[in-house]
Amino acid sequence: MTIRLDEPRDFGTPPSLVEMEAMAYQEFEHIPEALRSRCVGVAIRVEDFARDEILDDMEIESPFDLMGLYQGIPLTQQSTFDIRHQPDIIFLYRRAILDYWCEGTDDLRAVVRHVLIHEIGHHFGFSDDDMHRIERAAGKA
Repeated sequence: MTIRLDEPRDFGTPPSLVEMEAMAYQEFEHIPEALRSRCVGVAIRVEDFARDEILDDMEIESPFDLMGLYQGIPLTQQSTFDIRHQPDIIFLYRRAILDYWCEGTDDLRAVVRHVLIHEIGHHFGFSDDDMHRIERAAGKA
């Protein structure tokens, strides 16, 4: 089969915010129960981009450079005496994820799952450096 680049091609439309959030919750169900059970009450939200104040606080220049964010108190810092005013939330940033996916070879669900697991790692109190070490070790195994 020959693909002609001068002909318009329909690759479909990207998933909406609602569709990507549904995808994230579906991928969450594939995470091992031992981890999922420690995420009770953690909400997943999908937005197109992180808010400007978040990007500024993190010193990120382009909103395409942030695919996800954990907002909450990591399990390692929680206390039974804490009064919680809001739930822990994992934000997935749709446009940044789609941009990353378009530039790579991974399936979109795999990218969403990777970002979700990374943010769940922050819920468990892991730093970015901790998670990079875990990923490198898993890649060698």
